[in-house]
Amino acid sequence: METLVLSTGYEPVARVSWQRAINLLFLGKVEVVEEYEDRLVRSVTFAVKMPSVIRFLRAVRNRKRAIKFSRENVYARDHGKCQYCAARVSRQDATYDHVVPRAQGGHTTWENVVICCFGCNQRKGGRTPPQAGMALLSTPMKPKRLPETFHLTFTFEPGMPLTWRKFLRDVAYWHGELED
Repeated sequence: METLVLSTGYEPVARVSWQRAINLLFLGKVEVVEEYEDRLVRSVTFAVKMPSVIRFLRAVRNRKRAIKFSRENVYARDHGKCQYCAARVSRQDATYDHVVPRAQGGHTTWENVVICCFGCNQRKGGRTPPQAGMALLSTPMKPKRLPETFHLTFTFEPGMPLTWRKFLRDVAYWHGELED
């Protein structure tokens, strides 16, 4: 089970394990906003409902940390576009392509991984872009920073606890794509 973490201003900032949420609670760093009604955390001397949503009591300072190499961050770096045909790709439909395939000695690094659509990934196969007659939109590199709105990409998806919906819906409303 996971717990949604909110900033002091009730904006979603992370998802953590329930164990981490309990730890933050006992350290006095967060308050419980919502609980799982059917889940208890028990110790020898007490029982507490498992937190579903917690909120930091004080603003967390923005520490400059190295940007973690992850699928989510590659997606953000590439602005959600296929790096071969420039088509917009949803997170669910995005595939991650090694520019120099691993079979040809390529590594899984910022400089060798891009997002692309399923069609381009199939077309390229286990070849390099020049071998496949394709060109990259931009040279992949480790970003110095991610787009400003990246931390607001939490959206409510099926399977998430219903108690998260009211905190994620507004973010999707304001930052979602508008229809014509």
